[in-house]
Amino acid sequence: MELWRDFPWRATRDPWFVLVSEVMLQQTQASRVVGTFTRFVARFPTPAACAGAGCAEVVRAWEGLGYNRRAVNLHRTATILLERHDGRVPDDLDALEDLPGVGPYTARAVLAFAYGRPIGVVDGNVMRVLSRAAAGGALTLWEAQRLADRLVSPSNAWRFNQALIDFGACCCTARAPRCASCHLLEQCRWTRAAAEHGAGTAAPDPAAPTRRRQGRFAGSDREGRGRLVGALRLAPVPARAVATTAGWPDDELRALRVAEALVAEGLASWREGALALA
Repeated sequence: MELWRDFPWRATRDPWFVLVSEVMLQQTQASRVVGTFTRFVARFPTPAACAGAGCAEVVRAWEGLGYNRRAVNLHRTATILLERHDGRVPDDLDALEDLPGVGPYTARAVLAFAYGRPIGVVDGNVMRVLSRAAAGGALTLWEAQRLADRLVSPSNAWRFNQALIDFGACCCTARAPRCASCHLLEQCRWTRAAAEHGAGTAAPDPAAPTRRRQGRFAGSDREGRGRLVGALRLAPVPARAVATTAGWPDDELRALRVAEALVAEGLASWREGALALA
């Protein structure tokens, strides 16, 4: 069973490259990130290159990943790195979490994957493995983080965390986990609990996915927002054309509300009667 996934960001320990990859991987499948990551770091190989290019150029380079606010935050982060950290990604948890769009997970991922710090990196895959195999019961994020910190290899946090992430993604999956070929079968607390339930029964899954109803995309503000950003990557959109560009030619107020939200987020701005990338 192949568990190791070969991604370009795993071939580097450059803190900036690691930070870029982790921001791109937020809410986005790894397979979708590969091409954009490769092009992005070639275009912006340092925080200085990213900050100097301007926000609009960074957003254009982000095309295909969605959640464009992440691109704006990454540009802001690059600027802060130049102003406060001599153009380097800090190796301090608090300093990392102070950066725009960098939360506890991303900060810990940078420390483990770029700096080799012996701390656990807990994403959804790792949380599932720890809940099933190690705890045999549901864990809060805080509990999972404490457990991961105790289990992490002090000498090779990079490999330990990457392997655990891949194990959850490829074997201990949310649905239809591959228990029969699992390397942790004999040690897994969930498997032992299932055996204790007896034949023909199943132990409750401590990591059972919570079903969340996804809002309908067609006709939503998100759809119109995506159309606007896609158009803005090519050229500014005149104010009179915003509603049509968003796909709501008969609802100008709605289109302007979405446009103003882009401006409030720092993704766009009004210039000479047109909406343009910031």
